Amino acid sequence: MALRNIIRIDEELCDGCGECVPSCAEGALQVIDGKARLVSDVLCDGLGACLGECPTGALTVIQREAAEFDEAAVSVHVHAGPVNASSGCPSSSVRVIPLVETGRGPAVAAAPGPGGRPGLQQWPVQLHLVPPTAPFFQGRHVLLAADCVPVAVGNFHAAFLDGRGLAIACPKLDQHLDLYVQKLAAMIDQAGILSLTVAIMEVPCCGGLVRLAEQAVAMAARPVPLRLVKIGIRGDILADSEA
Repeated sequence: MALRNIIRIDEELCDGCGECVPSCAEGALQVIDGKARLVSDVLCDGLGACLGECPTGALTVIQREAAEFDEAAVSVHVHAGPVNASSGCPSSSVRVIPLVETGRGPAVAAAPGPGGRPGLQQWPVQLHLVPPTAPFFQGRHVLLAADCVPVAVGNFHAAFLDGRGLAIACPKLDQHLDLYVQKLAAMIDQAGILSLTVAIMEVPCCGGLVRLAEQAVAMAARPVPLRLVKIGIRGDILADSEA
């Protein structure tokens, strides 16, 4: 047992809506007997990705004595079987999509996208949903992309992914951005990522994503290279440099 951050659920405020359940990629939350419950301390990473989804404010992150977060237990839990209405949502189940050899160059995702382009090699991708210790971040180069980048860049998969772990976020529309900083710092320290590339659009609001990444790199205990790529609204690369 250790003193650490962990989710607390106020049962008086909780109305059992279940909005928090899909946002917990570790499957630590379930609706049981009409209330959200923390299934097990070992499944909760304490980063609070679920906080912004609760309409009543029933969720908070507190410090208390709790068993250490157990990534292996999470992996067993989220892959234990089909997800149902009381235990979560497929949108937040962690998946590593295997690569296959095509005979036409590098291995690509097993489910190619339109035109033979490789599809995603992981799920989920939204920064609120991805656990920082997910297997697709372990010892990998990571791309943090603004929501609009994959739409603006026609060859996004080939140009930017290429085996990288992916997280997507919007600094203007997403909530609880301080949790993003903590999660990115955890990717650096706990997942041991090799580098962090931030891809943003040229619009001013996207600059917030760069600041979040810079804060996370400064907070982390180990140094990693930080790269900035700025995309024009026509999909052209306007800047590519070390931040």
